[in-house]
Amino acid sequence: MDLQLKGKLALVSGSTAGIGYAIAHTLAREGASVIVNGRSQASVDEAVERIRSETQGTVVGYAGDLSRAEAAEEVVRRHPGIGILVNNLGIFEAKAFEDIPDADWLRFFDVNVLSGVRLARLVLPEMKRANWGRIIFISSESAVQIPTEMIHYGMTKTAQLAVSRGLAESVVGTNITVNSVLPGPTKSRGVGDFVEGMARSSSKSFEQVEAEFFEQIRPTSLIKRFATPQEVASLVTYVASPLASATTGAALRADGGVVKSAF
Repeated sequence: MDLQLKGKLALVSGSTAGIGYAIAHTLAREGASVIVNGRSQASVDEAVERIRSETQGTVVGYAGDLSRAEAAEEVVRRHPGIGILVNNLGIFEAKAFEDIPDADWLRFFDVNVLSGVRLARLVLPEMKRANWGRIIFISSESAVQIPTEMIHYGMTKTAQLAVSRGLAESVVGTNITVNSVLPGPTKSRGVGDFVEGMARSSSKSFEQVEAEFFEQIRPTSLIKRFATPQEVASLVTYVASPLASATTGAALRADGGVVKSAF
């Protein structure tokens, strides 16, 4: 299937590893020009070279913290014509509710929610002039099943759904779509390192720890395993394409059936 992404410029925030990297890689493989983003120049350079060598795509990098307003403004100024914005930048941390100070609530909201709000606000005028655009928020199944071990994280993922739906309604009648994608437990770099660390400390295999996780922590999973970043990226890349023109204002799950609902 030709996703018709040639000639489209995409910015994927937080894309040097994990789901973000897989999205950037897949967009480049499908013909889009891609801006890879990370906080350090070294990680950005490494990701750019890997994607270029494996896809022969047009890939450039931007090293900067896109949770900061000045960095968001700079990347959009440097790269005019962004038609696809994937708001993947995010942080998570397990912490008991009583131990989460005000500063953490504000930090999580700033990084996970406002980073995407700022970038969307910056790219939207040009999308409106072109009468075409794709804005995608990478939310989480934690948006609808708030994890008790990180309520502040779940709050930000729910907020992304509200922003996404409201923004979609604000561009009614245009060829701009706005959606959220909700991954479930995914074997990103952080999760993989965490599970492998648990496996070593308990003298168990990764597969044993994975099985216990889905038996005890996420028993509603229908696939009974961690999704791969590529499985999430495949959905995101389709939603970013012109072929997904009738999909907007939606919260699309790539959660392995963790959310126990038909809707």
